[in-house]
Amino acid sequence: MGMIVRCAQAEDTGKLITFLNEAKLGTDGVKEAIEYFLIMEDETSRIQATLGIEPLGRIGLLRSLAMTTNARENDLLIIFEQMLKLARSKELDHLYLATNKESSLPFFTLLGFERVEQNSLPSELFTSVHVNHILNVDNSMFLKLKL
Repeated sequence: MGMIVRCAQAEDTGKLITFLNEAKLGTDGVKEAIEYFLIMEDETSRIQATLGIEPLGRIGLLRSLAMTTNARENDLLIIFEQMLKLARSKELDHLYLATNKESSLPFFTLLGFERVEQNSLPSELFTSVHVNHILNVDNSMFLKLKL
């Protein structure tokens, strides 16, 4: 099955929101930041994975990672590599992500992310509804990548 990764366009908003809803992920801000989302599609143009950035000034918060069971482990690496290219093209200085899954740390460390204590997060992150929700989740941790 051939997959293609591309930047989402305004006309993708509806099907991306539907995909995220099916994955039980939040969709706040997707429409406003659609050009910061990547879509991985199969040969029938069905979304198989997505990853987005919530832009917050010169930093970005990675969010909305969702994959179908058809997507392979290698596809995860591909979409992250493409996201790093997108973040650099948008002239972001740092990317942040939040997780409560300790098992994901080796993968993110491999990509160059480093753990950051919550008290040293930049103030821009706290303007995000998503971040403020994450702060209330048990065992949540933040990671940062300098671009």
